[in-house]
Amino acid sequence: MRLHRLDITAFGPFGDTQSIDFDALSAAGLFLLHGPTGAGKTSVLDAVCYALYGAVPGARQSGQGLTLRSDHAPPGTRTEVRLELTVAGRRLEVTRQPPWARPKKRGTGTTTDKAQSWLREYDTQAAAWKDLSRSHQEIGEEITQLLGMSREQFCQVVLLPQGDFARFLRADAEARGKLLGRLFDTRRFADVEKRLAELRRAAEADVRQGDAALLADAHRMQQAAGEGVPLPELAPGDPGLAEAVLTWAALARTTARERLTIATCARTAAEAASAAARHALDEARELAGLQRRYAEAREHADRLREHAGTHEQDRARMERARKAESVAPALDLRDTAEREHARAARAEAEARAALPEPLAALDATGLAAAARRAAEERGGLDSARRAEDRLTALLTEQRTLDREESADDAELRDAESWLADWDTVRADLQGRIDAAQEAAGRVEHLAGLRESAGSRLDAARRRDRLTRDAEEAADRALASRERAAEAHETWLDLKERRLRGIAAELAAGLAPGVPCAVCGATEHPAPARKDAGHVDRDAEERALADHRRAEERRAEDERRHGTARETLAAARAEAGEASVAELAALAEEAERAYARARDTASGLHPAQEELRRAGQEHERRETARQRAALRAAARVSRRDALEGERAVLRQEVDRAAGTAGSVAARAAQLDGEVERLTRAAEAARLADDTAQRLKTADARLADAAFRAGFDTPAGAAAALLDEEAHRALQRRLDARQQEEAAVRAVLAEPETAAAARRPAADVESAERAAEEAGRRLQRAASARDAAARRCAELDRLSAHATTAVRRLAPLRETHDRVARLATLTAGTSADNERRMRLESYVLAARLEQVAAAATVRLARMSSGRYTLVHSDDRSGRGRSGLGLHVVDAWTGRERDTATLSGGETFFASLALALGLADVVTDEAGGVRLDTLFIDEGFGSLDDQTLDEVLDVLDSLRERDRSVGIVSHVPDLRRRVHAQLEVLKDRTGSRVRHRGVG
Repeated sequence: MRLHRLDITAFGPFGDTQSIDFDALSAAGLFLLHGPTGAGKTSVLDAVCYALYGAVPGARQSGQGLTLRSDHAPPGTRTEVRLELTVAGRRLEVTRQPPWARPKKRGTGTTTDKAQSWLREYDTQAAAWKDLSRSHQEIGEEITQLLGMSREQFCQVVLLPQGDFARFLRADAEARGKLLGRLFDTRRFADVEKRLAELRRAAEADVRQGDAALLADAHRMQQAAGEGVPLPELAPGDPGLAEAVLTWAALARTTARERLTIATCARTAAEAASAAARHALDEARELAGLQRRYAEAREHADRLREHAGTHEQDRARMERARKAESVAPALDLRDTAEREHARAARAEAEARAALPEPLAALDATGLAAAARRAAEERGGLDSARRAEDRLTALLTEQRTLDREESADDAELRDAESWLADWDTVRADLQGRIDAAQEAAGRVEHLAGLRESAGSRLDAARRRDRLTRDAEEAADRALASRERAAEAHETWLDLKERRLRGIAAELAAGLAPGVPCAVCGATEHPAPARKDAGHVDRDAEERALADHRRAEERRAEDERRHGTARETLAAARAEAGEASVAELAALAEEAERAYARARDTASGLHPAQEELRRAGQEHERRETARQRAALRAAARVSRRDALEGERAVLRQEVDRAAGTAGSVAARAAQLDGEVERLTRAAEAARLADDTAQRLKTADARLADAAFRAGFDTPAGAAAALLDEEAHRALQRRLDARQQEEAAVRAVLAEPETAAAARRPAADVESAERAAEEAGRRLQRAASARDAAARRCAELDRLSAHATTAVRRLAPLRETHDRVARLATLTAGTSADNERRMRLESYVLAARLEQVAAAATVRLARMSSGRYTLVHSDDRSGRGRSGLGLHVVDAWTGRERDTATLSGGETFFASLALALGLADVVTDEAGGVRLDTLFIDEGFGSLDDQTLDEVLDVLDSLRERDRSVGIVSHVPDLRRRVHAQLEVLKDRTGSRVRHRGVG
């Protein structure tokens, strides 16, 4: 990947468009990116990352795209980043525009435009750019696929943050594992560990569930077996659980079968005894029954003899009733004729009583003639009846017209009253609308004033707080400078004293016969001696280390002091000289004005709706008034027509009604008269017919009674029985005959007579003996059934337990196998000697590659003194595999990276970063990274080490790479000729190229 050109517009601190020519900067292979603090050096790297991935590096990433916009940009300029690069042999151009709150084209306020992206590729054959995509997702996937690394990997490999690698160099295994895991994406190995752990827990749960089910079967078998066979103490997971349960089940089944045999023998004996007792009881009951039967028959015969007279009377009564049955039809006929004649006579009397005196005396024929005359008169009233109905309808219609007139008058008065106030209501509503619209126009302006006042108030509070922080930072910087000067003087003094006594230090290493390192002589007659204030090498190095630490502290305190002053200046520029109390009052007043305008503006829509509804009501009222006037005119003509028709109909009705008052009343009179006359004529005819039938029935009854042997019809009627009395008498006669026959039959039975001659039977003793034998049989049968059920239940549960043991065996094998794998990959197994997790094992291999790649450059930067080695020693939570040590060639010892000095830590972390970039590049598929950026850290190097580091960076050109150094170190401006300078002022930052063609 090689960067060619970067265009930044309204991004970060850059208010207008700035262009960076990476081709010109990369021509020398090494270029410097420098500028004052806060100018925007890091923003250049953010823009590169944002163009490629649509987001800035992690620590500076914000959840809102609007925060990327420059505060110095004009309102009409949109934020945009355009990057031209070559990757995988393709020349691409990526353009990104974050969301933008631009001013509205109409009215006041702002509206937010969505983020946009473009991806173009240069077609060498057509010598023109062609569009590839405008989709955020497609562009992101295309860039990630071409680079072969995620945004986190890109920021770690291409934008080399030295602070992160210094922490990585000194971190424990856990922290290193997190970074390496993100870069090399070893989540799949962690997923394998997690999956194996889940499988182990699932297998363990299955085994424990199987053990619990097996123990449940064992407890159910114990309940079935009873108290005779106690169950041993067992728990899920106990070794040999299955064998113990099956052995105990076999013992329980054997004991249960023995109990079943004993219970079966006892039941057989009880059955024999019970059968003998039941047989004796049956014989006693049979004898008692025969004796009781004979005694009851003798008693019944005595009662029959006592009631013999009553039986003879019943027989005579039945004989007379049979003779009277031949007279019954004539009696029924005469009773029917008498009842019909009585009813007809009563009906005739009632009908004649309803008639006037002259008509009541007429016979049946005269009454029928009078009814015909009244019906003919009734038929002549139909026309007059219709006229009378029409008069009623006309009256109803006139009343309806009166009600409509009253309702229309009320509606007309209501409409005129409402319409009289219309102009006042409309003017009031329109005034409310105008006031709300005017307030809505002021809301946007007041919102800006409120926001500006709030920002100034926050800035004033920051200004006051930062003033104190700047003063404290100045005090710390002054103290650090004094301590650094004292440490420097101490080091120089010790170094000078050591040089003065260096002869004694060299003499300490002389030996007889060994040449002197200075003069070469083998004899040493007067070697120098150390005086009391001699300074050795260790004292000088300790003083030098103190001096360097003091310098680092001084530089850090001065940097913090400068940062505090710049931040304070920015806060003062924004807040001005007003006090916090004054700005708080202004902010509160702006808030109140904004709230008042917003409340007034919120009434716009309700007022508009109320005016619209009032307009609709005005139209409805006006329409109602017009319609009421039209209906009133129509009612006048309708009233005149009704009055004329009513006068004609009234004359016709008066003639037909006569004295009755109305035609309907006269018709009702005639209808009643016709009905009464017709009913009286019919009743008279019916009375004559029933009188004749009664005479005929009396003659027939007298003849039938004489032929049956009765003197009078009354005697025949008295002898006649009704159906119920006849059946009762016949039942008594039949029952007497059956009782006599039954008694004779029982007394004639030989067995019954013989039983009567035997002693009385003792049934109660036989019943008690049989009940006792039955209870003994029931207890024996219950015991045998319980024993059989116990055997069957134990057989069933034993079979179920055996099946559970067979099913549990493969689950145990699976659990053992999965548990061994899970503990091995998790680093907790005894077989895993170094307690190294699977993911740590993979990361350890990657770290070993990184250490090997970093050592090549570290050895050169340190003049062959230091090399990085990977260590499997345990560290961090007792795990191993991610240790990192440094080997010092001067001492030949391996030591921890935390013992390196500040400068040594910088070039060691730089070498580590470059080595990691090479390994990640190879891991990503060998994508060439032709442009790299290195962040701050060069200020901690001395001149010689700085030259060696720059030589190593310059050697990267051998692989056709260009390296950008981001640094404040002034000496680098002399050593690195190609420079990109970032300048800042009150209107925003800008870039300037130096030392490029």
